[in-house]
Amino acid sequence: MPYEQQTGRDIRVMIIDDHEIVRRGIAEIVDRADGLTVVAEAGSVAEAVRRGELVRPDVILVDLQLPDGTGIDIITTLREKIPDARSVVLTSFDDDDALAAALNAGAKAYLLKTVRGAEIADVVKAVAAGRTLLDERTVTRRRADHDDPTADLTPSERKVLELIGDGLSNREIGERLGVAEKTVKNHITALLSKMGLQRRTQVAAWVAGQRAAGWRQ
Repeated sequence: MPYEQQTGRDIRVMIIDDHEIVRRGIAEIVDRADGLTVVAEAGSVAEAVRRGELVRPDVILVDLQLPDGTGIDIITTLREKIPDARSVVLTSFDDDDALAAALNAGAKAYLLKTVRGAEIADVVKAVAAGRTLLDERTVTRRRADHDDPTADLTPSERKVLELIGDGLSNREIGERLGVAEKTVKNHITALLSKMGLQRRTQVAAWVAGQRAAGWRQ
């Protein structure tokens, strides 16, 4: 069931981009879409945090590069202040490290500014409904060269992989699985080696990409 039907109101969106013309264009696209309402705009990290606390949006649509910081700073800060708000990155940076950093900070979607306007509205609605999405170009680029890099993972390592993808910290994963945090770290070390990855953030990005492509454990 669509979010707006569940809540009885439109999805409230805040848009953050330091280029006013770009920001206004995105706001127009979002406001025209059924079930979406733009409740605030911002052109900097400080302005975004201040206005975000005031209006408490459901979805935050944020660029990565801002004059006084990054979109990652906004996502991290507002995730603490407005836990229910979900973040969508809309950027021109087609970069693995930026993608991994955004997803690790809690972003639920990573879109390039080459997407069509209608796709932006669709992704905002999907993210508000609880989904994690990447645009098709990013998903395709991030797919592993071999069919299933998780094939050699143990059942415990697969559980840890899923929970990393859910955004849980090592401590939270340990509590969920009933094991010590050190054990979780050992599982992560092992799964990184088996999957050919180097960092925990790459695991989070990989899981998000596979989920967006329809992958299931």
